[in-house]
Amino acid sequence: MAAEQIAYTVKEFAPAVPGWLNKGDNAWQMTASTLVGIQSMPGLVILYASIVKKKWAVNSAFMALYAFAAVLICWVLLCYRMAFGDELLPFWGKGAPALGQKYLLGRAKVPESKHRGYNDVDDITEPLYPMATLVYFQFTFAAITLILLAGSVLGRMNIRAWMAFVPLWLIFSYTVGAFSLWGGGFLYHWGVIDYSGGYVIHLSSGIAGLTAAYWVGPRLKCDRERFPPNNVLLMLAGAGLLWMGWSGFNGGAPYAANIDASIAVLNTNVCAATSLLIWTSLDVVFFGKPSVVGAVQGMMTGLACITPGAGLVQSWAAIVMGMLSGSIPWVSMMVLHKKCSLLQKVDDALGVFHTHAVAGLLGGLLTGLLAEPDLCKLILPFDTRGAFYAGNGGVQFLKQIVAALFVITWNVVSTSIILLFIRLFIPLRMPDNQLEIGDDAAHGEEAYALWGDGEKYDPTEHGWHTSQFSEVAAPSPYVNGARGVTINL
Repeated sequence: MAAEQIAYTVKEFAPAVPGWLNKGDNAWQMTASTLVGIQSMPGLVILYASIVKKKWAVNSAFMALYAFAAVLICWVLLCYRMAFGDELLPFWGKGAPALGQKYLLGRAKVPESKHRGYNDVDDITEPLYPMATLVYFQFTFAAITLILLAGSVLGRMNIRAWMAFVPLWLIFSYTVGAFSLWGGGFLYHWGVIDYSGGYVIHLSSGIAGLTAAYWVGPRLKCDRERFPPNNVLLMLAGAGLLWMGWSGFNGGAPYAANIDASIAVLNTNVCAATSLLIWTSLDVVFFGKPSVVGAVQGMMTGLACITPGAGLVQSWAAIVMGMLSGSIPWVSMMVLHKKCSLLQKVDDALGVFHTHAVAGLLGGLLTGLLAEPDLCKLILPFDTRGAFYAGNGGVQFLKQIVAALFVITWNVVSTSIILLFIRLFIPLRMPDNQLEIGDDAAHGEEAYALWGDGEKYDPTEHGWHTSQFSEVAAPSPYVNGARGVTINL
């Protein structure tokens, strides 16, 4: 025992373990970062590849894969400090690389995060782990925002236009929302609540996705009318990774392994489960049977709705938010969408506007109503409460509305300008002849070694042939080609 104590003491004084480092917080934050990263890679890569028509599986997966890689490089070269660095404008930070050894090994700090007007309270965000941990954690949020946005333009966006769009949107749109609400911008200091990204991530991706879908244009008519998932079971696997990863998404928001993180994780799962059940129940009542795709959509609306207040509302309130997130986005998608000419005109492939913008906005407003004062004190230095708790709660609700309007306006304007600029050099939409083909035209690759999308099996065209005596011989599993061929008896 004595030897173990000596060894541990020596490690405590080692250069790799500075006095300010909290190993538990650092371990949890890196774990949370990994969980959020898994939501994108492979979570949304799998979900996108399987929820679309078979001919778009490769393209949809690649759009997510590319965004994850491109965002990381842009993040460390410029964008992290635009979102969490020193102030350049009230809504934007000064861009600079986050690659220096001294910078990354020093204690994490968000320099503009001290709330103004509270000089007697030292509330600057300064977690007990290195800057490298915070840089990577926030990268995973930036990456998933772009990948969620991609869901609106699947099945027709020119891949080269997407490759140009990702870094531009990250620089000119995402960093503005992140700095304004999280990094010490004007909305942060005004007291707007966005616990883990209901506005920065979900409202932004949903509004920007709808705007992008408008400028890119629609899919082919045949794809809009019939766009079945090519693998429902694989879609559930991707959705499962997304759900489980959300514990890191919201549980990592306090920047510490504290009691508020525990509340956030529980509330996240409670809201998601409630929303899924409500959405499924509505499908059964109005359509006669439960939809697996609908259940996944209900899960996602619940996760998006709880995000802005996960650690700030009581668990009974998480159930209320789940009931509303399982019903209001359902109505917007199933009823209002069919009655609104604008939504009918814009081809939002996966309904990101409904599942993220509507749900994220709903969550932000409900947080303004249901934020519990004692829970707010766990992470905020001043008296904050929802409107249901009287006091200054009504003002908080108004702040949530104003912040939502700013996020919506900025994303519509910035996304439009970026896409119109790209359109000067690269067509935003693939030509119709390539849209008819899909993955093979866009990448020269196909997801499955099977016959074309929508075709029926024909042994004279798709593989081996019957003999002249009408005897059917199955192909050897040891030769090239597709396996598991249907045999006509």
